[in-house]
Amino acid sequence: MPSQLKIVMIASECVPYAKTGGLADVAGALPKVLRALGHEVIVVIPKYSSIDEKKFGLRPFLSPMGVWMGNTQEWCSVYTTSNDGVPTYFIDFTRYFDRPGLYHDAAYNDYLDNPYRFGFLTRAGLQLCVDLNFKPDIVHVHDWHTALAPGFLKIWHWNDPILGGAASVLTIHNVAYQGNYDASCFDYLGLQWGNFTSDKFEDHGRINFLKGGIQYADVVNTVSPTYARETRSPELSYGMAPFLNGRGDNYVGILNGVDYTEWNPAVDKLIPAHFSPHDLSGKAACKAELQRQMGLEINSHVPIVGVVSRLAAQKGLDLLAQVIERTVSAMQVQFAILGSGDPGLEAFFRSAAERYPGRIGVYIGYSNPVAHLIEAGADFFIMPSLFEPCGLNQIYSLKYGTLPIVRATGGLDDTVEQYDEATGNGTGFKFSEPSAHAIFYTVGWAVSTYYDRKHHLNQMIQKAMQQDYSWEKSAHAYEELYAKAIRNKQGA
Repeated sequence: MPSQLKIVMIASECVPYAKTGGLADVAGALPKVLRALGHEVIVVIPKYSSIDEKKFGLRPFLSPMGVWMGNTQEWCSVYTTSNDGVPTYFIDFTRYFDRPGLYHDAAYNDYLDNPYRFGFLTRAGLQLCVDLNFKPDIVHVHDWHTALAPGFLKIWHWNDPILGGAASVLTIHNVAYQGNYDASCFDYLGLQWGNFTSDKFEDHGRINFLKGGIQYADVVNTVSPTYARETRSPELSYGMAPFLNGRGDNYVGILNGVDYTEWNPAVDKLIPAHFSPHDLSGKAACKAELQRQMGLEINSHVPIVGVVSRLAAQKGLDLLAQVIERTVSAMQVQFAILGSGDPGLEAFFRSAAERYPGRIGVYIGYSNPVAHLIEAGADFFIMPSLFEPCGLNQIYSLKYGTLPIVRATGGLDDTVEQYDEATGNGTGFKFSEPSAHAIFYTVGWAVSTYYDRKHHLNQMIQKAMQQDYSWEKSAHAYEELYAKAIRNKQGA
């Protein structure tokens, strides 16, 4: 493997430009760390209408750029800017990307042309490499949206002077989302009907983007070691277990890193007071401000449980909803909840805040400053997910001394060490059963520790804040994965 790799990362979202989840954090942070390690990295994402050109300094770069989709040549434009030194390119195609929402409308209805939109993005990202004369060693793609790239490389670009030598890496952030669509879009995608087979793109008569990517990628990974193990089982793979198991040791888990320049209470620009393991006084100021902003009773002696989440059943928030009123009635505890999603859950948490003023505070929507304030001001942070490929908020929480209460699944299990009541060791509180009952009693365990075993609580806070989940460690693991992908490509 050359010491300096040329890497193109094609993704449907990327911070700070467009974000709905952890995929955007990875696409924004990992390239910067790879660049710092000496690699040449470019990033390609859509130019959504929600992206503020002036704020991010986007400028026209290439127009027009022709992209062949099946027998149709589409014409688009490309804008560019720099994300802390990483060249980022935006595919500007009004028909597909000039609309509110990245994947769905305001009512959470998926756009019906999503297979066309993201098939086009993927092909445009590869075409941009050709037009830039950027000869990548690695084409790194994320989730179903860009999972066709490994197939495009092997079907169409195997002898291309620019793309023919590129090895492909597919990162799965959530195997539940696979890009499963009617086969009528297959001609437009141009993948040749000979590849519409049950071991490649065909899935019960439909096309499955992710399945094809798993088949064609030189290596596949997901975002935590435990989630890699879980998705090899029928229960948590959503039908992909046979294909992931078929990749053998070419399917691995690499834990996501976090950006400690943004998520660190010692330097966080969005919180009212800084603090560190050596001086926690600022955390009390953050707690008081959190209570004020969320309409909670301002009382430094009552613990706060924070939530920053998509309000969805997958996140276990329907289970929390079943016991949150019982919890605040039975225990001296407060909840600070930030999130949006399922309209029923939004309505429930709003009404719960009205019924329990001072004990439950709710912000429906998303606010980055409020998210930072919850991480800094809460005492505990709950993530009762049914499954969680990696999770980032529990890692942020560790750094802020906000002890996680999590279900032992995926990356939550990998990053939180269970509290040992005999020794005070650990960094959080874990439960296994996905039930409201388990949530109630685990929150009770954390709250009793807060009141009755303060020395253990302080010991855990110190240990939690000293955990290191920076991107540098994960980036080295990706370097090894890239080397493996190149070996596989050359061997093939």
